[in-house]
Amino acid sequence: MKRLVIVGRPNTGKSTLFNGLTNTRDALVHDRPGVTRDTISGNIPNTNWTVFDTAGLENAKSGIAHNSTDMAINAITNADAILFVVDGRVGLNPMDIEWAKLVHKKSKAPAMLLVNKSESVKRLADIHDFYKLGFGEPNLISAEHKRGFDDIFEFLSKIAGDDTVEEKPDTSIKVAVLGQPNVGKSTFVNRVLGENRQIVMDAPGITRDTVKIPTRFYGRDIVIMDTAGLRRKAGITDDVETLSALKSLDAIEKANIVILVVDATKNIENQALGIASRVYDAGKILCVALNKWDLVEEAEREDKLLKLKHQFSNSFHQIIKPLILAISAEKGTGVQNLFKRIYEQWDISNMDTPTSLINRIVEKLVAERQPPMSRLKRPMKIKFARQTGHHPLKVTINVGGASDIPESYTRYLRRGIATALHWEHLPIVIEYKKDENPFD
Repeated sequence: MKRLVIVGRPNTGKSTLFNGLTNTRDALVHDRPGVTRDTISGNIPNTNWTVFDTAGLENAKSGIAHNSTDMAINAITNADAILFVVDGRVGLNPMDIEWAKLVHKKSKAPAMLLVNKSESVKRLADIHDFYKLGFGEPNLISAEHKRGFDDIFEFLSKIAGDDTVEEKPDTSIKVAVLGQPNVGKSTFVNRVLGENRQIVMDAPGITRDTVKIPTRFYGRDIVIMDTAGLRRKAGITDDVETLSALKSLDAIEKANIVILVVDATKNIENQALGIASRVYDAGKILCVALNKWDLVEEAEREDKLLKLKHQFSNSFHQIIKPLILAISAEKGTGVQNLFKRIYEQWDISNMDTPTSLINRIVEKLVAERQPPMSRLKRPMKIKFARQTGHHPLKVTINVGGASDIPESYTRYLRRGIATALHWEHLPIVIEYKKDENPFD
């Protein structure tokens, strides 16, 4: 894939352009400058181009702004093509000139100058000033309304030729990394990637966008998603943090597997249990990663692990046995084992279980514990069971007579099926289908 990098000063509309080119809402968009911190990437549909949205240039010698700028510079250095975005309403800004000098210095890749927010010619500043940036003719666009995109695609086709590709099914496993602020999510992601791709600082709220990064780890193609930290609603007073939190929760729906990172040196808060509940309700595979395990006193580890497993087991009806693993993202211990275990669960969840096996299991469970009488004092007859879904695993059971089977008996069947088929770590849905009486 060729690398297309979007650059420019803060608040010129780079993230809106990214979303327009990728046909997604992956980049967080807000009127406030400096919202983008990490470099996020996505594919332009039906092409060989991967596009990168970078943070705006800021002259900072340390801190978040410095790290964000370093990542943007790294993206420029490795670019095959560059889209330099300026604000057409504001006109030429001294920071535009700084960015342009940096791009000319760091990259020899072809660059296209985009004058964004050009919906109204009357509101445009003097576009001829932008020739001073050294990128040639300014191209008027509106990222918000997707105007001028044909010129961008023509620019890319001249570089890559006819790069139209047939969309292939994406077989990579989508792994979302969630958790409260400052538990080590970005450190964990960097450990998997083998590079400092995500900004890591000892302060909460550093990551804002949900950053999706394709990679290969421990023998599998995955897309790992680093998300913003999730705090209790009462603690959120900033609308940017609200948007970040919504994107983090949206990552649950888009993921196949969710890794919930918690700080092993602290007690599990209800917020973490709430995140786990959302994951189970969405029917996703969950692994709880006890990060910073190396900082827990060795004499306390066994007792702490048992307590946590007990806490999770008693909190959810959707799962039989939560998958809880100890790691140190900073040192790398336990990370490969964690992925080995979640890959095992993914493979199990993809299997088709023979109907005859499920029926034998259900028949045995029913023989050991008969379903209760219905509210009408009629017997409930469980006739036939089969697997009907994978993510989550679903078992459909045909019933005769009354079909109002109580939740307590459903939990009994779920536990029995899960134990027999080694589905204990996976969310399971049991659905009842009432047999129609042919003589009615």
